[in-house]
Amino acid sequence: MSSKPTLRIRRAARSLVISGAGRILLFRFELADRPPFWVTPGGECDAHESFKEAARRELFEETGIVADPGEEVAQTTPQFVTVEGESVQADERYFLVRVEREGITTAHHTDLEKKVMTQHRWFAPEELDNWPEAIFPQTLRQLMETAWDR
Repeated sequence: MSSKPTLRIRRAARSLVISGAGRILLFRFELADRPPFWVTPGGECDAHESFKEAARRELFEETGIVADPGEEVAQTTPQFVTVEGESVQADERYFLVRVEREGITTAHHTDLEKKVMTQHRWFAPEELDNWPEAIFPQTLRQLMETAWDR
């Protein structure tokens, strides 16, 4: 009798970066083994980091934005395959970050991020509904609406 292998729990912090114009920042990932997809800024927590500390660090590394991520506004627990090809069970925590202007810098991206994070874009909420490429989490529009009320 075989049992299913236990997936590693991947702790990650993600930011819902919403501009003064009410648009959300997403990054487009292009990988050789799957269709392109869009996600919020963020990534895996280092071993010593809290979710909030990781949110602050990832936000700066991926966008150049220095901001207090505020309180956690949502949690998702998807199973997926990482960019490196590992199947994981995620524990993703989301933090709301409001910015006035829609400008970022990708100067602090790692070599891997430079390779796979090919674009960024500020999306109006209604654009999320029928975008032709996958957007994760799939509940992003609902997360935005919940966070917006805070």
